[in-house]
Amino acid sequence: MLKVCSFMPAVTQMLYDMGLQEHLHGITFECPPMALQEKKPIVRCILEGKNYTSQEIDTFFSESKKEGEKLYYVDEKALAEIAPDIIFTQDMCDVCQIDTECTAAAVANLEKQPELISISPSSFSDVFENAITIAKALGREEVAYEYLGKLNERIDYVVDQLRAARVLTKRVLLLEWIEPIYNCGHWIPHQIGFAGGVDMLSNPSGNSGVLSWDKIKQYDPEVIIVAPCGFSIKRTLKEMHLLLLKEGWPNLKAVKDQKVYVADFDLFTQSSAATLVDGIELLAGLFHPEAISVPSRLKRKYQKFYEF
Repeated sequence: MLKVCSFMPAVTQMLYDMGLQEHLHGITFECPPMALQEKKPIVRCILEGKNYTSQEIDTFFSESKKEGEKLYYVDEKALAEIAPDIIFTQDMCDVCQIDTECTAAAVANLEKQPELISISPSSFSDVFENAITIAKALGREEVAYEYLGKLNERIDYVVDQLRAARVLTKRVLLLEWIEPIYNCGHWIPHQIGFAGGVDMLSNPSGNSGVLSWDKIKQYDPEVIIVAPCGFSIKRTLKEMHLLLLKEGWPNLKAVKDQKVYVADFDLFTQSSAATLVDGIELLAGLFHPEAISVPSRLKRKYQKFYEF
């Protein structure tokens, strides 16, 4: 049986979703709880266990990148003991997770050289293609099609419900970071679209980036979703005061209508197919509660934010 290491939480999630976790032997410290209970963390981060603010994290990562310092490291001894056939890595963001270049350096001295497969989606459709890539690498391509077929049925249900209700598209703002403020990119604008919204300040299929407060005020979103990368609801709530301090915050339509929500990051910035579909279902319920409800299993994944 092929032995795999996953250096991406999203890949780990999809391996479990598709019932392929028996192949999985090594993971990262950020992988889903079910994997951390069963598999060995191979990838660590120098910020692991630290409790910095979003501004401190942004500054730290920016300075480290400028100086060429690596933020992630591999337990090479443990990796050698596993002797994997395949390592799934990524080249999308060297801030959020370990990249292929760093992984290649870590495996250079291994007696057995694994195949490195980069999983680096840009769009929502790319994420679905990634599931096929993962399963195909393990000789189980058919399980990916079954997995994706069920997810497409869930998306179709959301779209059909919204169409039947003849909803009007909501003007949305989803933030991937608070200080500095980052818009959303890659597949998240596509999630918003499936859910009956549009984020005109986003960057579909591209990187998220710093967003000026003046642009947000001019845009005046009807709904605001705050879901910083890597942050739980509890962690995000500690920094919401930074938005409250912005000039003109109380005058935004979303704030006046109490349509500001804090959500767990893993429905958006973790690119596993099933969690992104969860994100679509959640967003649809928040954007158009008159047409579709937030599934009960997802109600713990968001919190309405009233304070302004």
